[in-house]
Amino acid sequence: MEGSQSKATISSRLQIIKQKSGKSYNQIAEETGLTNVYVAQLLKRQAQLKPETAPKLRAALPDLPEELLREMMKPPLRSYDPNLIQEPTVYRLNEAVMHFGESIKEIINEEFGDGIMSAIDFYCSVDKVKGLDGKERVVVTFDGKYLPYTEQKSEHMVSRFKQQ
Repeated sequence: MEGSQSKATISSRLQIIKQKSGKSYNQIAEETGLTNVYVAQLLKRQAQLKPETAPKLRAALPDLPEELLREMMKPPLRSYDPNLIQEPTVYRLNEAVMHFGESIKEIINEEFGDGIMSAIDFYCSVDKVKGLDGKERVVVTFDGKYLPYTEQKSEHMVSRFKQQ
């Protein structure tokens, strides 16, 4: 289907189904056992719906047609509109990561060693809390697996050119 219908069209259809349900991402997340950001990723065709989760999503969104459910189980084209950076929330998130990124990297290296946080074995959620001053605050949690860099030794290379 994604060949005949654009990702944007499919995502738009999924957003309409969500809106008609009257449910928030948090409500759908609670009903499916997923994070709120992952639910949004599914409905934007940025993540793949796993077969074992499909019945839970169908129960949360009963108007979700079988054809879209099957489409959501295909590996998505994970992409974004380059103009998205101009959207103020996305711009500020990018700005925060750029501003704090070097310090975050230093702490990761200090705590774990030379490595990175995975964006594949990764969980993300957005929560609303009250600050000490009583004002609403946004909490974005990035929870990624630590991946150490490896020393590249030729003896560890798997190569079709090595003699048996």
